Amino acid sequence: MGSNSKRQLPLSSSPSSSSSSSSSSRAASGQGNVAVRPKTPASARSVTPNSRVHSNGDDSVSMFPSATKHGGAYVERQFKDNGRVRVAVRARPRNAEDLLTDADFADCVELQPEMRRLKLRKNNWNSESYRFDEVFTESASQRRVYEVVAKPVVESVLNGYNGTVMAYGQTGTGKTYTLGRLGNDDASERGIMVRALEDIIANTSPTSDSVEISYLQLYMESIQDLLAPEKINISITEDPRTGEVSLPGASVVKIRDIEHLLQQLQIGETNRHAANTKLNTESSRSHAILMVYVRRSVHEKHEKVEDEISSQEKFTRSDAPGGSRIPIVRKSKLLIVDLAGSERIDKSGSEGQLLEEAKFINLSLTSLGKCINALAENSPHIPIRDSKLTRLLRDSFGGSAMTSLIVTIGPSARHHAETTSTIMFGQRAMKIINMLKLKEEFDYESLCRKLEKQVDQLTEEIERQQKSRKNDKDEMEKRLRECQDSFAEAEKNLVTRSEFLEKENTRLELEMKDVLNGLNHHKDLNVLMRDEVASLEMSLKHSKQYQLENSTYQQVLADTTQMYEEKIAELIKQLGDEHARYETAEEQLDAIKILLSDSEQKIQQQKTENSTYQKVLADTTQMYEKKIKELTEQLEDEHARLEGAEEQLHEAKNLLSGHQKSMQDEIDELKMKLHEMGRHEELTVNKLQSLKSELIDLLSEKAMLTGELHAVNQKLSVEEKQRKTIENELVRLKTVVPENDHDFEDKKSYTNGSIGQESSTFGTRKDLQKSNPSRETILSQRATIAKICEEVGLQKILALLTSEDLDVQIHAVKVVANLAAEDINQEKIVEEGGLDALILLLRSSKNITILRVASGAIANLAMNELNQGLIISKGGGQLLANMASKTDDPQTLRMVAGAIANLCGNEKLHVMLKEEGGINALLGMVRSGNSDVIAQVARGLANFAKCESRGIIQGHRKGRSLLIEDGVLTWLISNCNTAASASTRRHIELALCHLAQNGKKLD
Repeated sequence: MGSNSKRQLPLSSSPSSSSSSSSSSRAASGQGNVAVRPKTPASARSVTPNSRVHSNGDDSVSMFPSATKHGGAYVERQFKDNGRVRVAVRARPRNAEDLLTDADFADCVELQPEMRRLKLRKNNWNSESYRFDEVFTESASQRRVYEVVAKPVVESVLNGYNGTVMAYGQTGTGKTYTLGRLGNDDASERGIMVRALEDIIANTSPTSDSVEISYLQLYMESIQDLLAPEKINISITEDPRTGEVSLPGASVVKIRDIEHLLQQLQIGETNRHAANTKLNTESSRSHAILMVYVRRSVHEKHEKVEDEISSQEKFTRSDAPGGSRIPIVRKSKLLIVDLAGSERIDKSGSEGQLLEEAKFINLSLTSLGKCINALAENSPHIPIRDSKLTRLLRDSFGGSAMTSLIVTIGPSARHHAETTSTIMFGQRAMKIINMLKLKEEFDYESLCRKLEKQVDQLTEEIERQQKSRKNDKDEMEKRLRECQDSFAEAEKNLVTRSEFLEKENTRLELEMKDVLNGLNHHKDLNVLMRDEVASLEMSLKHSKQYQLENSTYQQVLADTTQMYEEKIAELIKQLGDEHARYETAEEQLDAIKILLSDSEQKIQQQKTENSTYQKVLADTTQMYEKKIKELTEQLEDEHARLEGAEEQLHEAKNLLSGHQKSMQDEIDELKMKLHEMGRHEELTVNKLQSLKSELIDLLSEKAMLTGELHAVNQKLSVEEKQRKTIENELVRLKTVVPENDHDFEDKKSYTNGSIGQESSTFGTRKDLQKSNPSRETILSQRATIAKICEEVGLQKILALLTSEDLDVQIHAVKVVANLAAEDINQEKIVEEGGLDALILLLRSSKNITILRVASGAIANLAMNELNQGLIISKGGGQLLANMASKTDDPQTLRMVAGAIANLCGNEKLHVMLKEEGGINALLGMVRSGNSDVIAQVARGLANFAKCESRGIIQGHRKGRSLLIEDGVLTWLISNCNTAASASTRRHIELALCHLAQNGKKLD
C-alpha cells in the first residue's frame, strides 16, 4: 500500500464493552493463546422487516472460506453460523515514513495467519491476542483478498441474497486500495469493486438478467451522486411495508461490460472529495458507497429452493395461460462501502473546511460504532436514525444481508490507539448475526410482456392469414370469372362452329346429291358406252367376215383390235379404280370388264382362226384387192367414227375423274375441318390447363420475386443509409472536430507511470475542462472520430498532416489530437509516425491554430511514460520551450504548459528538461496572467517536486532541488495564497510540501 491509502476511526467504546473485551483477551491468554469467541445471542435481531422471504439453512449460502496454508495450497473452510458478520484483518507494509520514524521500534502488531489471530503489543512484555475470520499479511494479493472476503458475498448476491462488503480502518492503511483500486495499468491490482462486478457480469445473461449500479458519497451528512455531480442532498426513503431503504433521486446506470464499469468508476473517483492532510496526501473526505442491483431470472433447472416453496405457491406459479409456469425473478443488492477514516485533529492538522469535514466524518462513524455496540450487546434500542450512514447500512448490520467487513491496520507503534480501536470495532462486529433472506418474486411483468407479445404475434398472424385468404379468395374469384368468361367464349365459339358445321354438312349433303346425280349421269354414259361397245362388237363380227375376204383387212383389223384392247385395258383399269371408290361405278365397270373379257376371248379365237385363214386370205388377196380398197374406205369411215367414240369416252373419263377428285377433295376437306375442330378443342383444353399451371407458377414466382425485391430494397435502403451516414460523417468532420483548444487538452488527470502507481492526481477534470462541452458530447465526438479513423485509416489521416491545403492540415491535426486523448490510440499514433509529424509541424508551421492543436496532441501523447522519452529525444522539449517564449496566445500557452507539465512527471527527464529550458519556459508562461495557464504551470511544478521527493526517498537521487536553482521557490511562495483557483493553490501547496521535505531530508 502506498501513501495514498486511507483512513481509520478511533472509536470510543463503552466501559462495558471494554471490560468484556479485556476479560475475553485475558481468558484467551490464559488458555495458551486460544481466544474465546463471545457467546452468540440466542435470537438474532433483524432491524429490516420484510414480507415473503426464504430463510437460508446452514448450507444454502457458503460463507467466505478461511485460507490455511497446507503444502503450498489453500484449504477452504466453511462455518455453520452463516448469518454472522465476517471480519478479516489486513495489514499494510511499512511505508517510507514508517521506516524513517519507527526505525528503532518494533511493529505493534504480530500477525498469525495460520491461526487466524493477531497479537497487539501494549509494550515489550504485555500483549493481547484477537481471533478473526481471516488474517492477511502484507504480502497478500488483491485476488486472494477478494476470493476470501468478497467472493462468497458476490455468490450469495447472485443467488438472490443481499450482501455488503465494507472496509474500515485508519487513514493511510489501504482501504481504498483494497476496495476501489481500478488497476488501469496493472490488472492484478484491481480492487474488490472491479473484481466483484467482473464476476457478476460473467455470471449473468445480458438477455434475461440486468446489472445496474449507483455510486454515491456521504459528504458532510449530504448524500451526493458521484455519477451525476449535479445531484446533491439526495433524500432517503423507506418502504413502510418492508422497511427497505432506497434513494429514488440517485442515478442508476445499467452496466453493459467491464469497460463501461471502469469508465463509470473513473467518473465517480474523479468527483469524490479528497484533500491533502498530514496523514495522507489524498485523504478521502467522504464515505463512498457503490450500490449494485442484480436482477436474475430463475430457470427451472437452476432452481435450488423448490422444496421451500409451499404447495399454494406452486399452484399459483403453474396457474398461467397455457399451463406455463409464471417466471420467477430474484432481486438482490450488493453494497461496497469505502468508509472515510476518522481523524485526530492534532495528527491530521485539519483547519477550516477540512476541520468541518472531519467533524462530520467522526460524527457518522461514531453513530455507526454505537449501532455496532448496541447490536453486539443485544440492546433493545438500536440508534439507527442518528446518521444517514447508519440508515444506508441498516440492512448490513442486524438486517437480512450477508456482510463481510475488512479492517485495515498499519504496523506503526505511533498509531497504537487507532489500531486498537480498529481491532475492537472488528471484534464487536463479529458478534452481530444477520438473518439472511432470499428475495424472490413472481415476474408478472415479464410474463405479461411475453403474453402480450404472443397475442400481438398471433393477432398479426391471424391478420396475415385473413389477408392472405382474402387475397386468395379474390384471386380465385378473378380466375373463376376469367375461366367462366373463357368457357362462355369457348362455348359461344363452339355453338357458332357447330352452326357453321351444320350448314357445311347441309351444303355437303347437297353436294353429295349433286355428285350422286353426276354419277347417275356417268352411269347413263356408261350405258351408252356399252351400247357403243356392242355396236363395236357387231362391227367386229362384220370385220371377221371382211378378214375372211382379205388378209390385209385381217391384219389391219388385228392391229386395230390390239389397239382397242390396250385402250380397253386402260379403261378397265380406270373403271376398276373408280369401282374401288364407288361401289355403284364398280359394279358397272365389272360388267364392262366381263364384256371386254368375252370380246378378248373372241378376238383370240379370231386370231387363231385368222392364222388358219391366212393362207386362204393370201390366195384370195388379189381377188379381194378391189374389195379391200372399198373396205379400206369403209374402215376409214369406221375409224373416224371410232375416234369420235374414243374422244367421247376420254371426255367421259375426264369428267368422271374430275368429279371424283372434287368430291374426294371436298370429303378430305370436311375430314380435315372436323379433325381441325377436334384438335382446336383439345388445344383449347390443354391451353386452359397450361394457363392454369402457368398462373400458379407465375403466382409463386411473383411471390418469390416480391420477397427478393423486398430484400433487395431493404439491402439498398441499408446501403443508402450507410452511404448517407458516411457522407454525413465526412461532411460533419469539420464541425465534429471541436474548434476550441480545450477539447485537445488531456481528458484525464496528468500522471506519469510512477506517480500513477500511488494514485496521485494533480490535475482535475473540472480545472481542465471548464469550457468543454458536456461529457456526452465529448464521448459522441470521440466515437465519431474513432469510427472515421477505422474507415479511413490512421495512416491516411497522418498523411494529411503534410498536406499543402492549410484547412486540411488543420482538421487533420485536430483529429490526431482527439485520437491521442485515448490511451488505446497513443501507441498506434507513435508507431505510424504521428509523433514525428507533430514535432515537424511544431518546427516548420507558422499557423497559430496548427501550433496550438499540435501542442495539445503532444500533451496527450506525453501522458505515456514511453512517449515522454521519445518526445525529449526528438527535440520536443526544446520546441515547446521555444514556442512558450514566442507566443502570447493563452490557449497555446495552456497547451504547451500542459505538455511540459506531463514531461515533469518523469524523473529521468528532469535534467534534460531543465537544460532545454523547460522549467524556465514554465515560469515564463506565468506572464500571460491566464488562470488556466497558471494552473498547468503549478501542476507541472508539483509533478517535478514530487518526483524529486520520491527519488530522494528511494535513494537514487541526492543534492539540491533543481527547482530551487531556477527560482521556482520564490514564485511558489509569492503565489501560495494569491492563486485564483483552488486547484492551483493545492498544486502550489503540494510543491512547497515536497520541496520542504526534500530540504529536511538533505539536512
